[in-house]
Amino acid sequence: MFSILFLNENDKIKAKNALIPDFFVDLNIDQIVNSVTSKKEEYNLKPYFYTKLEDIDSIEYRQEVMRDLENEDLFENILKFEDKMRMVRRSFEQSDKLSYKYQKERWFLDGVEIYCDAVKKLEKALSVELKSRGFTSFFKLLKNYVDSNDFKSLIAQTETLKNELLQIKYTLFVKGNAIKVKRDHSEKDYGQEIEEIFEKFRQGSVKDYTVTFNEFPDMNHVEAKILDFVALLYPDIFEKLDRYYTDNSNFMNEMISDFDREIQFYISYIEYISKFKRNGLEFCIPQITQDKEIYANKTFDLSLADKLADDQKPVVTNDFYLKGNERIFAVTGPNQGGKTTFARTFGQLHYLASIGCPVPGNEAKLFLFDEIFTHFEREENINNLRGKLEDDLFRINLILKKATSKSIIIMNEMFSSTTLEDALYLSKKVMAIIYDLDLLAVWVTFIDEITCMNEKVVSMVGTVDPNNPSVRIYKVLRKPSDGLSYAISIAEKYRLTYKSLKERIKS
Repeated sequence: MFSILFLNENDKIKAKNALIPDFFVDLNIDQIVNSVTSKKEEYNLKPYFYTKLEDIDSIEYRQEVMRDLENEDLFENILKFEDKMRMVRRSFEQSDKLSYKYQKERWFLDGVEIYCDAVKKLEKALSVELKSRGFTSFFKLLKNYVDSNDFKSLIAQTETLKNELLQIKYTLFVKGNAIKVKRDHSEKDYGQEIEEIFEKFRQGSVKDYTVTFNEFPDMNHVEAKILDFVALLYPDIFEKLDRYYTDNSNFMNEMISDFDREIQFYISYIEYISKFKRNGLEFCIPQITQDKEIYANKTFDLSLADKLADDQKPVVTNDFYLKGNERIFAVTGPNQGGKTTFARTFGQLHYLASIGCPVPGNEAKLFLFDEIFTHFEREENINNLRGKLEDDLFRINLILKKATSKSIIIMNEMFSSTTLEDALYLSKKVMAIIYDLDLLAVWVTFIDEITCMNEKVVSMVGTVDPNNPSVRIYKVLRKPSDGLSYAISIAEKYRLTYKSLKERIKS
């Protein structure tokens, strides 16, 4: 069965049972996915965003579809198809809720008519130059379906029955509580003639006595009884309606319904990032590689950008690259200076790339990882009976046992609860294992020595305004750590500045 998301049956089962990966919360990817899917809840898209792809070919398949959807006309036509399919579902949902047989069947008929129109217009919309394997394959299948006898027969049945129902005319005779229903013999409608006669007596505006009918879709018992009488007057047409409803209960093509849901993966993400593009931020389709020379230019934390956009605040972009034997970014600098944001950005980019999505930045080359592991600070949990340092060691030990040379590890302020001497000793032990695994890592740290331990380590520093060191500019630059930029910040964090100490002594 065709899948615009390049999923086989096993992949679909895996996506269906997907759980939120552990690192999603640390990297704020859960916030991104929630925002992307918030307006598309009816499609249940989150499992697709939770399930990474395992090979470059699958990722490139989705990237090709993303590129095709850069065609504005195609994108708008897909949105029109989405609207029509939503109308189809609402018609069927309404049909299921209704109490009276013929009304249910008529709502069903309307839904099928909208479906047929949606499919025909989609086929026309895709009759353009398509480059992606996803769209070209789908178009061939769609064209075969539209040209099939089954679909043509469905259209013919629908149009014929709709026209026959429109030809039904009947007359009501109301006397007291009694109503008679008879075939209409095209008696003259005197309404227009009466209006014209009395028009000359109109004096200014008058009260409108026009009766408006209740727009609630369900009929009342009187209307339903009238419809039953009408059905007795036109038995052949209503028997056709009965057969139509029964024979076409499973009319919708599985390929169309799958496409309708799966294309929303692309649509929802493109609509989400469009607001950032309008603010001048750039996105690109990254090159996916199995070597570890990677880079990204003018990139940013997407979850943070979302919050800043709501507050109408500017977004600071950063660059990074690894070349040769470089594997590890050691990030130092002042607190609240963008270090953790840089680490999250690195993880977000790689994950979004792994599911075939455009990533923040104007150019990027990213690594095809097997797993992302994160070690962020946790509050002490009295239930596990471990102190903070012991918990740090326990968690990083689990990560290092699971990690492979294809993994990515992102660590944030590890060993901050112990002395500098012990933290440095433990960091060297952890770093030695990471060296041997030859994996990619980002380590946000307060320990300068980590930044120059090995040729695999690249020092990145969160910078401050040179004219006012207390002002963060959120730029993380590739340069040696000097230790000066965060000493005061650490003192402030632990209330060890001169001012803080005086206040503590007084209290």
